[in-house]
Amino acid sequence: MPSELFATLLKAGFKVGAGDLGENISTAGLALEWMPLGTLIELGGTAIVELTGLRTPCVLIDRFQLGLKQQVLSSAETGPPFKSGVLGVVRAGGMVAAGDTARARLPSSSFRPLPAV
Repeated sequence: MPSELFATLLKAGFKVGAGDLGENISTAGLALEWMPLGTLIELGGTAIVELTGLRTPCVLIDRFQLGLKQQVLSSAETGPPFKSGVLGVVRAGGMVAAGDTARARLPSSSFRPLPAV
């Protein structure tokens, strides 16, 4: 989940921090929801996670804070429908700690440009 989402939600009156929505990893500076399937996210020295889809917010998010689900639905007509992170599969394990570098490696078959962050 992009940590920038926490600041966006705070501006809308929702106090949400790392781990509150069940995410395992929070990143900064990566437009995760815009990356194509198959993108590899390298975390720390050896861990690699392959992006497999968008994370779909469900009714449980409103049980955490009422109205939160509406905040993570995108109102844009283009782009990802949700702003609640991505799903991934661990392709290589390793130690990951707060402050580690996260790097994106796009799949070679991807032609979609990424927006500036």
